[in-house]
Amino acid sequence: MPAAQQPKIAVVLGVGPGLGMSVAHRFGREGYTVAVVSRSDTRHADYVASLAAAGVEAVSYVADVRDTKQLGSVLDTVAERYGRIDLVYYGPGALDLDESRPKSITETDSANVQEAMSWMYPAVDVVGRVLPGMVERGGGAFVFAGGLSAVVPMPTLGALAVSSAALRNYALTLNAGLAGTGVYAGNLVIGGLIERGDIHQLITSNPGQFGNVGDRTLDPDEIADGAWELVARRDRAEDTFSVLG
Repeated sequence: MPAAQQPKIAVVLGVGPGLGMSVAHRFGREGYTVAVVSRSDTRHADYVASLAAAGVEAVSYVADVRDTKQLGSVLDTVAERYGRIDLVYYGPGALDLDESRPKSITETDSANVQEAMSWMYPAVDVVGRVLPGMVERGGGAFVFAGGLSAVVPMPTLGALAVSSAALRNYALTLNAGLAGTGVYAGNLVIGGLIERGDIHQLITSNPGQFGNVGDRTLDPDEIADGAWELVARRDRAEDTFSVLG
């Protein structure tokens, strides 16, 4: 099949039932074949079935972004299978649900920051792996998703705020560095609880512990629309979705 007729390929890193799947569906509707990637394959069959029901060709892979060898192998496999990668969405959760809450910034030490940055460094590795092919073809895009603490001081998030700011700065600087190449990089700043996601499920199922979130939530489909608009229009480097003021 001539390259011009080949479907575009999107890789969704850190896919989950909330925003990750909304991004997969959104780009799938635009004709992308979607590769969904997460640390466990427990829900992959459901994810692929959901996309297939919407008419989206999809495949799934297991990789922890913090495992450089495993992640690189998956990216290489996708590129070899389809001949290209046209979009990478980088949205792995930086907070494990089975771990304790982060320490406040006043209690944070360098070891905490190093651990938090372990979620940011792979973004650089992903770009290094995929960007050369995009530049050679003269097209492609990266979208990174991070928290509002990148732009608004949130002391209770401690080291996570540091890594979030680093990821945002990397995305915006990459956007500037890619000018004129045909490749785009954009960033999503997200402030609030994303509906249908794992953290949303945890919090809403324990109102006694977390309280009632009410309408202070974000629709992942709206954020996914924002991701698509960034890539399609390329007229700005960032979009913000927040219910936190």
